[in-house]
Amino acid sequence: MNKLEKLFDRIIGKVNISLRGFNFDAKEYLKYLQNYIPLRQLVKFYAFYGFIGHQPFNFHFSRSNLAGSYFLGNCMVDNAILYKSDIRGDELKSKGDTINYQDIYFTLDHDEKVRIQDSILIKTLVHNCSNDPANFELFLIKNAASAPYANIHGSLVEGCFLGPFATADLTRLHGCILGTYAYVQTGELWKENIGNGRILIRNDNNFEFSYRFSPRVLDRYIRFKIGQQPSGIFIDFIRKRKEAFQQIFDAVNLEPPPMVPKSSSLSRYAVVRPKTHIGENVLVSQRAYLENSFLGNGANAQENCYIINSRLKGDNVTAHGAKLVHARLAKNVFVGFNAFLRGTADCPLDIGTGSVVMPHTIIDLKQPVAVPANHLVWGYIQHPDDLKYNSLSLKKFAAVRLKKTIKTMKFSGNGAAFVQAFRHRIQHILEANGAYFDGKHNRGHAQQEQDISFNIIQPYMTGPRKGLFPTLDIQP
Repeated sequence: MNKLEKLFDRIIGKVNISLRGFNFDAKEYLKYLQNYIPLRQLVKFYAFYGFIGHQPFNFHFSRSNLAGSYFLGNCMVDNAILYKSDIRGDELKSKGDTINYQDIYFTLDHDEKVRIQDSILIKTLVHNCSNDPANFELFLIKNAASAPYANIHGSLVEGCFLGPFATADLTRLHGCILGTYAYVQTGELWKENIGNGRILIRNDNNFEFSYRFSPRVLDRYIRFKIGQQPSGIFIDFIRKRKEAFQQIFDAVNLEPPPMVPKSSSLSRYAVVRPKTHIGENVLVSQRAYLENSFLGNGANAQENCYIINSRLKGDNVTAHGAKLVHARLAKNVFVGFNAFLRGTADCPLDIGTGSVVMPHTIIDLKQPVAVPANHLVWGYIQHPDDLKYNSLSLKKFAAVRLKKTIKTMKFSGNGAAFVQAFRHRIQHILEANGAYFDGKHNRGHAQQEQDISFNIIQPYMTGPRKGLFPTLDIQP
């Protein structure tokens, strides 16, 4: 057994120790890796990192495999296997920043770092900055494993397992399991098993939003059984467009498309198909896929987004992993993490101004559907009548004071605080992405990330270290 195989077993052992109270064996769930990403795959792909002149960066890689993964900012990886993951550190906090946590102010003594230790991340996005009040300078992922297309967004993850298309959002997870297509934004969780298709948003004593997909519906879109590869409509959708990404990763030099304005940023590792319009102040992140679509001023397509045959009028947020097909979005529409919105030419989807599509929402149309302006949408929608049980105007939601139950959606607490939290977050995302840049002021990612320099690194190709990358420290 070579060092890479030993590393895999070491990590699985640490994850299982952390989850021993659940009678859970991560190795059983990740057996499919032996066929899905065998050793020859982990040797095949280079890793790459980017740096921008104005942004702190410091990379440290040791005793790890990094096949196909991308790093930006301050990142440390030790004893880990990362396969085609994105570790995006452009929102990490910097030395001297002052943080306000519950009216207690902290000034950072060091630049914040992402540290990934004794973990396996498969096609997983890590982004944002730490929300751990005990250590604002360290975004830690330790003794953890994730299946494909999970999101770890501003979340400390220690001793956890994340299923495919699961999202940990602004949550500190300790010894938890997030099931397939589960989403949590709860601040903190200890030793909890969040089941498949569960969406849970909790804010102290202010509010709690909960929804669960039926197993019958969820299995059509994404299923993950012991010893098997993830399968379903989500996987088929991505696999169908896999070749387009292979082409851009195989090419060393690519000419940037001529239609990108100077105020916008298009990642060198995004796919742009013909008949696509990119407006001013638009951010298109790596591994995004655009085809025959219109992105109006201030819109964005974040990592792992697919926007096909769609029109976004402007100031739209398409969050990590969201997919839009035959959709027409008015201004200021938010589409959350891993949402799947699929219309057809005969059954388009229209979403009105200011509406919010919750993370992990599935809209897969059999009839045309029009979501009115300023509505909250969640759950599973195929017909116009489904909106009755899967949407509510933001005004009515804000009026909720105690409890609101609509079929399997349950809400308790202060509806106005819930709505305001979403509006504040959407505004923050637009500002951070540079949607309001006027040529001089309000610069964001769309303007700051236009001149990223990319460099590649390779693993050992032979010998007992085959598949591991050499220890590297890369500093300015």
